[in-house]
Amino acid sequence: MATTRPERGRTGPRRLGNLQGERVYLRPPSTDDTALLFEWLNDPEAIAPWDRFEVESYRSMEEAIHRSSEDQTSLAPRFLIVRKKGDYPIGVVGYFKSNTALDSIDVWYAITIEKERGRGYGKEAVRLMVDYLFAHFRTERVGATSDIDNPASMGMLRSLGFREEGKLRRALFHHGEVHDVVVYGVTRPEWQDARDRRH
Repeated sequence: MATTRPERGRTGPRRLGNLQGERVYLRPPSTDDTALLFEWLNDPEAIAPWDRFEVESYRSMEEAIHRSSEDQTSLAPRFLIVRKKGDYPIGVVGYFKSNTALDSIDVWYAITIEKERGRGYGKEAVRLMVDYLFAHFRTERVGATSDIDNPASMGMLRSLGFREEGKLRRALFHHGEVHDVVVYGVTRPEWQDARDRRH
């Protein structure tokens, strides 16, 4: 994680590169990934076991990914999560500003290959993503939400140092039901303290 803070007024990084972890790395989507992303984003059990599912056309998805670098509110995948052993994609991670008036950025994540879930890859990917956001953006908080019925996601966020900040009642409709979501957040000083303890 960078020790210097981004220039005032800067909203994002100059360019996206690979983010290296121990067992996974994150890389921006390329045109070669479009077919795979289209398959994942249109599979309700790959991208949305605990989230909203909306079918997208190939063209609209392609355009959303292309425009995402210029759109802070975009929900398009920012990075593919690639397992180093075997060097193949296992999921996606992204970030977005849910409220442009606040100094906060939210992360979202999905391990889209079922057999790779529960192995800690998502936790490592989110850690890389949060490091990246605090290094490249002038934000004081990184947030995340989790379906209240998804204990694995909530446990992962808490293990990274995110704190539960509240609940949004009946805020998310998916799989035929309305769900409550739990709001989590971690501040820049909290993340730096947690990072120092890890090292």
